[in-house]
Amino acid sequence: MEALIIILTITMLGVTLLPLLPSNHWLCRVWEFPRVQIAVITICLLVASFYVTSPIIQIVLVITNGLITIYQLVWIFPYTRLYPIQVPKAQKSSQTHSIKILTSNVLMPNHSAEKLITLVSLHQPDVIVTLETDDWWQGAMQPIHADYPHRVNQPLDNLYGMHLYSKYALEDVEVRNLIEDDVPSIHCYLLLRNELKIKCHFLHPAPPSPTENTRSTPRDRELLLIAREVADKTEPTIVTGDLNDVAWSPTTRAFRRISGLKDPRIGRGMFNTFHADYPFLRWPLDHIFHSEHFTLETIQRMPSINSDHFPLLSELVYEEN
Repeated sequence: MEALIIILTITMLGVTLLPLLPSNHWLCRVWEFPRVQIAVITICLLVASFYVTSPIIQIVLVITNGLITIYQLVWIFPYTRLYPIQVPKAQKSSQTHSIKILTSNVLMPNHSAEKLITLVSLHQPDVIVTLETDDWWQGAMQPIHADYPHRVNQPLDNLYGMHLYSKYALEDVEVRNLIEDDVPSIHCYLLLRNELKIKCHFLHPAPPSPTENTRSTPRDRELLLIAREVADKTEPTIVTGDLNDVAWSPTTRAFRRISGLKDPRIGRGMFNTFHADYPFLRWPLDHIFHSEHFTLETIQRMPSINSDHFPLLSELVYEEN
């Protein structure tokens, strides 16, 4: 048992240190994701260390696991209810000043479109962005077309298809491959009923992984490119999608710092949307960021639609100064 505690402690120390290396390889960057899980494991190891018989080894294990736990908790602390909220709760909400957005990575081989359509019917979002949607999904979502007359279709069979459905009119629509070919993003203005124009960016960069990009460079470049684009803008802005990055990663923190956009989850919770099938292996991959023009009415993780991601429903309220 003591040998197992030592081995696990060394392992947790290794995966904690790997993201500190100056490398964008997925083997290093992937350990930015499970900080909650690493903290839970090291807390258990910390308790188990008190049962080690050798006083010297016990001290080393207690200190090591204690420091790892503290280090990991510092990263995730802003996404707990103990931290001050960054985005105020909406004090007023009118249909002319609020926007409800549903973001859903559907998992392309998943054909449970009726589950997503049911969620749409129940919650009536103003805007829906679907990710990993191909021609099959484009056809399957036709039942909602009457309610969402403004659409952008970008079906692909490479897991990076994207569709946008809106009750509001769209203006200056662009479909851009920002960094990689066949990895599109949608950029447009939403025209609300009171003629308020909101700039929106819908993203789904490729993740660092052994089966896709072995390095995080394309994802990081795409996120920081959008951050720099919106940094000097004074217009109401929303960025949402499956960013294939966790909320507390250095890249996402740099995105918020450069862009000046706010994260409504800070002080409210993690809203882990991935992986839907494994409760212990979940982290926040689906995001919504917005400019200071908005307060938050609600943010919710939706029930499963048989994808590996849960949909994310957010309602923002535009606050006139």
